[in-house]
Amino acid sequence: MLNSLSDGSLRRGGSPYWRTCHGRGKRGLVLVALLMLGVVRADERDPWMFAQWTGDHATRGFREMLVDARLYGVVPLYQLLRSASDWRKCRGQPFAVPPQAQWADVRSTLRLLDLLQDERVLGAFEVVSGYRDPALNRCAGGAAGSAHMRAFAVDLLLANNGDAQALCHFWQHYGKAWNMGLGRYPTGRIHIDTAGYRTWGMEPGCN
Repeated sequence: MLNSLSDGSLRRGGSPYWRTCHGRGKRGLVLVALLMLGVVRADERDPWMFAQWTGDHATRGFREMLVDARLYGVVPLYQLLRSASDWRKCRGQPFAVPPQAQWADVRSTLRLLDLLQDERVLGAFEVVSGYRDPALNRCAGGAAGSAHMRAFAVDLLLANNGDAQALCHFWQHYGKAWNMGLGRYPTGRIHIDTAGYRTWGMEPGCN
């Protein structure tokens, strides 16, 4: 059952939901083990490709922002900075750092993901798409006002399909307070952002 604050709500940020470094590290080891077993495997853009890409692209400021916000490690950086899955077809970059003007949206979405994992609403997952620049978003077939472009959003592949129902339940009860957008694409990918309270493509009744 979800823990709540004294007023019965689940708020953005706040000390009740900060995970200790030890706890986050343990979760990271579990996720790595699942990835090695092939439980969650979604994308060719792995840590090695990311290491090569970062040699020519500045990520230090973004990393420092995540550390200062105590959000570094909620999602592995090489996943968090993945651009559109169609980056090759669109001749785009495999990874992208969001503009600094949108870093507040990054923090908001990561705090939500952190909470969803703390409360066991969300199990193992892999982020396959984050920020997209307008040209890549257009080529990849994204909506004209996509949160991936104008704010920050993540598309996930879940290890456990049952997590979608739990996400729907969370959205119904707490999504408005988080300004949470929740969607599911025909491919099975789950979209999460904090750029507008809405839902699409989910199970009947998740509205």
